[in-house]
Amino acid sequence: MVVRKPIKNLHLSILPPDGKVRVSSPLYMKDDAIRTLIATRIPWIHKQKAKFEAQERQTKREYISGESHYFLGKRYRLEVVHENISPRVSLKNKKMIMLQVPPNSTLSRREQTLLDWYRSELRLISGELLEAWQQRIGVSVESWGIKRMKTRWGTCNQKARRIWLNLELAKKPLASIEYVVVHELVHLIEKKHNDRFVNLMTSHLPKWRSSKEELNRFMLAHETWASQVK
Repeated sequence: MVVRKPIKNLHLSILPPDGKVRVSSPLYMKDDAIRTLIATRIPWIHKQKAKFEAQERQTKREYISGESHYFLGKRYRLEVVHENISPRVSLKNKKMIMLQVPPNSTLSRREQTLLDWYRSELRLISGELLEAWQQRIGVSVESWGIKRMKTRWGTCNQKARRIWLNLELAKKPLASIEYVVVHELVHLIEKKHNDRFVNLMTSHLPKWRSSKEELNRFMLAHETWASQVK
């Protein structure tokens, strides 16, 4: 799939769940040039598609008692309690996520309640990490936020100094969240994934490669909202 945009360079993305190849191309680039550039990345494309095929995925969630749901890399059993109160979520006994919703709540209502809780928890964790790492790296962001993304764990707009984090990170280990935060903050210094970027990552977070590998090995959600950080 080729998408032409007012950009300077060609970008390749491998999209879940079946590894579709998306090419973001400059408006002026001709088809033959795009084909030639893609041909040089065939081994990388096959490697990424193989990773998607090998990753374990959850079955479709119905948000009912007994289901497994993840938070900060740990698996919890969901307990749905129907009460005439405002929807809320809490952790119980370090093994259970309690989802309290009104009687006859719909699947979408239960899902949204849990997603809102994930967002709130991730915002607290990410806020602390961003504050600490901005000081360590010596950079500052103008704004940051959390949203569901299909092809990135995080994004950085260097010019606007804006960072977005994928909501799915709330389900991943804390070290993985920290890795993504540092990854995006380093992009404020170096936009490309070149040697300078790698050296900066290594100097600030020496074990970043193992955190990246753990993140990309972790079970994907049924919706497959998350892909790999390139």
